[in-house]
Amino acid sequence: MSPLRFGVLGCGVIGGLHARVLSSYPPLAARARLVAVASPSAERARRLAAETGSEATDVGTLLSRSDIDAVSVCTPSGLHAELGRLALAAGKHVIVEKPIDVTTEAADRLVESARKAGRVLAVISQRRFDPASRMLRSALDAGELGTPTSGLVEVPLWRGQSYYDSGDWRGSRALDGGGALLNQGVHAVDLIQWFLGPVVEVAAHTALLGHRGVEVEDVVTASLRHASGALTSLLATTAAYPGRTTRLAVHGDRGSAVIDDDELVYFHARRPGDDTSAYGSYGAGNQAPERRPAAAAQRRDASGLLPLPHGEQFLDFCDAVAQGRPPGVDGQEGRKALRTVLAVYEAARTGTVVRVPFEPGPAPATSPTPSPLTSPEPA
Repeated sequence: MSPLRFGVLGCGVIGGLHARVLSSYPPLAARARLVAVASPSAERARRLAAETGSEATDVGTLLSRSDIDAVSVCTPSGLHAELGRLALAAGKHVIVEKPIDVTTEAADRLVESARKAGRVLAVISQRRFDPASRMLRSALDAGELGTPTSGLVEVPLWRGQSYYDSGDWRGSRALDGGGALLNQGVHAVDLIQWFLGPVVEVAAHTALLGHRGVEVEDVVTASLRHASGALTSLLATTAAYPGRTTRLAVHGDRGSAVIDDDELVYFHARRPGDDTSAYGSYGAGNQAPERRPAAAAQRRDASGLLPLPHGEQFLDFCDAVAQGRPPGVDGQEGRKALRTVLAVYEAARTGTVVRVPFEPGPAPATSPTPSPLTSPEPA
């Protein structure tokens, strides 16, 4: 089987991660080959190409190359769908960094373009490929936690003012789409829906408290009701100095689990003889050490992220192309996370409880975005 030949659009932090994973993640060695990287900044492209043993080019040239089978889109969020559609029109398979875009209207256009082109479309949700997340999903599928009752999501991050000042697009509604939730917390939104099912109702508040000169929130709190009846409490912020790890908890009437910084730190599923009295055992009997998936020690990428989750999602993408099947996280799955985030924003804006429909509906018109061939990229 010939390796899938990739091009990466965008040479910022995330584009750099994609390029390094494609060029150096060992399990991908026989499955994928990085051919070229492109950026509006020729210097950035040259640096990343030299680091990864690929070629530096511009966006238009990369899309027109016949020696590229798949394109990874790592540009500002508001350009994801348009660049993805250009890649699909050029006959490429497409993998898009989170979020799929900043409006459901744009997401729907991208999903429909992939369907018509007969090409694979995936949206990066790499946390689903963490060993801890996979283990928890398996436990939920097996009913080990009983009836899921609640979730707790905490994304307490810090981004200094310099982060937002590093590019005019950062913190803008047109290209960033949102703040702490859409850009930093969307992975956690995707995960909690993967664990507890789709969100159908939202109440929320947002605020801009720790930064200036941006159009989006740096703090958001929300109460989410899932279709199953389970409830989730969510906090996402980029104004929590000095920044802490993302933490996600899932509770059921037979057990609970906690993932912190991508590691399973607590797990307890009821066993014969466990205390089932009125007050339980208050977190005693942590089974996480015996349930924690065995994994080799990993070094974090220059981006600060672990390479394994992205690498495993790229492997799934390669398999999807080879087997002619949908990827593990396709465009519709990416749209679900976006739809929930947008419902949070609507609930905060209107001060009402917002229902989240199961089926895609018409999205409001949006203002025009800059040309995707010349616009900036994530730093």
